[in-house]
Amino acid sequence: MRAERLFRVLGLTDPALVEEALEVRKRRAGWKRWAALAACLALVIGLGLGWRVTGGFWGYESGVSGGGDSGSAGVSGDAPADSAPMAPGESGEYGGYDGVEDGITFLSYAGPVLPLDTAENPAGLTAERTVTWNFAPGTNRYGETRRWGAGVTDVYILSNPTKADITVTALYPFAGRFADLAEELPAVTADGEAVEAVLYAGAYAGGFGSTYGAEEPDTMNLMELNSWRGYKALLESGEYQAQALGDGPVLDIPVTVYEFSDFAAPHKEYPAATQAVSFEIDPEKTAVFTYGFNGCEWNGSFRRYSYFVPDGKRNEPKVKLLIVLGEDIGAYTLGGYRDGGCRPGEEIGGVSCTVTRRETNMDAVLDRLCRRYAQERRTQVRGGEETAFEAVPFALYRRAVAELLTQYGVLSAAPVDRYSDGRLDDVLQEAASHRRVLYLRFPVTVPAGGSVDVACTLWKEPSYDFGCSGSDHAGLQGFDLVTRLGSGLAFTRQSAALVNTENMEIAGQDLGFDLESGVSAEELDLEREHYYLEIRPGEEELPG
Repeated sequence: MRAERLFRVLGLTDPALVEEALEVRKRRAGWKRWAALAACLALVIGLGLGWRVTGGFWGYESGVSGGGDSGSAGVSGDAPADSAPMAPGESGEYGGYDGVEDGITFLSYAGPVLPLDTAENPAGLTAERTVTWNFAPGTNRYGETRRWGAGVTDVYILSNPTKADITVTALYPFAGRFADLAEELPAVTADGEAVEAVLYAGAYAGGFGSTYGAEEPDTMNLMELNSWRGYKALLESGEYQAQALGDGPVLDIPVTVYEFSDFAAPHKEYPAATQAVSFEIDPEKTAVFTYGFNGCEWNGSFRRYSYFVPDGKRNEPKVKLLIVLGEDIGAYTLGGYRDGGCRPGEEIGGVSCTVTRRETNMDAVLDRLCRRYAQERRTQVRGGEETAFEAVPFALYRRAVAELLTQYGVLSAAPVDRYSDGRLDDVLQEAASHRRVLYLRFPVTVPAGGSVDVACTLWKEPSYDFGCSGSDHAGLQGFDLVTRLGSGLAFTRQSAALVNTENMEIAGQDLGFDLESGVSAEELDLEREHYYLEIRPGEEELPG
């Protein structure tokens, strides 16, 4: 499919972007990796082990790497990276005690506590802020007894010294994922009364990096932001917030959908029985998306897509779609194979299906698949509690999927390798798991000569190093805040406090807390952008 056509469809006509897209589309094409993995999956299934094919072919599930602050979620190019990222242990045994400016660079960075903002930032309105971390065990919604993460209460006293009421649109940003939203969604009150806020979401907040390093560069792995400076690069221009609060992409692009159903295969003899569909395309005129397929091969104009035939036992999607954008594929061949390798000489009989062709548009396809994914996630209830997707408005998730396709997928000017094969299963899953900045939007009226207390309360995941990483910092939990990033409020005072700190050690900080001396509250310097805290729970409360 030619990039010019995609850009005309999407309403983007920048000639430089078109030329860049054409150059990228000329990159090498060979036999793709899906086939080899499909063969491996066939071996696993053949041994009688259950396997849920949920994407992440390129890097074991989501393939997240904490290698650096390498992206800006497509707002206007990549965010500047930090200086060379620190390896585990590089910052010293205890982050703050050896003078490291921003503390430990953890392998998993949860993002800072971000400050309240308003859309108007009117003259005269001032704010005082207090951030309190509550380290009581069981502050997470599952009530686990271990001390993991912290409850955060972020309180603002908005004061209005003028003679007229001031009404503002408040925006409370927080770093999170759709997949964790049931646990991480802040609750908002104004003068103690619950406030109904509208949720908005920014795009993926990271970038992409190479699987094998500089010697074999690619954009296959996710590279999440690994420090507050990455969030600074992401947010300080205001473009990311504007995109989050604006309209999402409209994808009323005509497509042809081939749906596969009514499956049959000799599963008793061939537990990993596979069906493949093969055809020829002109890559300059046609792009292909898939859903529910496990394997892909291509060489020049040749394409072969394959899936394990559903047997009613494996957790295998029963919806199988080929979505064709541009010139239709024309004639195709269906074949049955003993496993996902689809090797010559291993063809089998008795594999069949019904193929239904229809014409629709990409918006309708995404709407169907997003509803299916969200419903599946809602049925995955943990301990009787609500799932994350009960807290995610469908339209917000649906928009995030469309943004991922248009910023980094096949519908973008330069698709990243991770999404270049058009596998929608990966896009649907990773739109839910990508870390991003979300916003709660709500009105606040501050009376003339008076004030309003706005409190945002949430559970905050810690930053940490994985227990199996070999890092000297495994067992430490990191927390941080920024004082003014992305906020236009006129702050007159900010402070931080700790509560429920029994059986807890502060391993690093630049705040000035001294638990042994009873100092658990600290005034912040308004000229300083960032503060951090690293704690070590008591031995019996370390995360398992």
